[in-house]
Amino acid sequence: QVQVVESGGGLVQPGGSLRLSCTTSGIIFNIYDMGWYRQAPGKQRELVASITQGGSTNYADSMKGRFTISRDNAKKMVYLQMNSLKPEDTAIYYCNANVLNKKYDYWGQGTQVTVSS
Repeated sequence: QVQVVESGGGLVQPGGSLRLSCTTSGIIFNIYDMGWYRQAPGKQRELVASITQGGSTNYADSMKGRFTISRDNAKKMVYLQMNSLKPEDTAIYYCNANVLNKKYDYWGQGTQVTVSS
């Protein structure tokens, strides 16, 4: 059974930092592309950052320079370091694992990030 589980969300003040973690099981992690998405209230889910099986990264424009995605294949985990957080970063953050052009596509339940003073 495939499991994708996010952790590390919470309440943080503007300008603060958080590190999200995503642990997986039931997949051959090192062949999967991994991504972080987010969904704010009333908005569509959007890509935050992604990292390929080979380690290439991609970021949404508004996250470049503030967020860093990384992966640890030995631990089957992916991380999202978020710095200089803004109130507009408030959302539920989801971890995604996919392979073979998303023929196999798995999502976690999400973790809430709230940026507020």
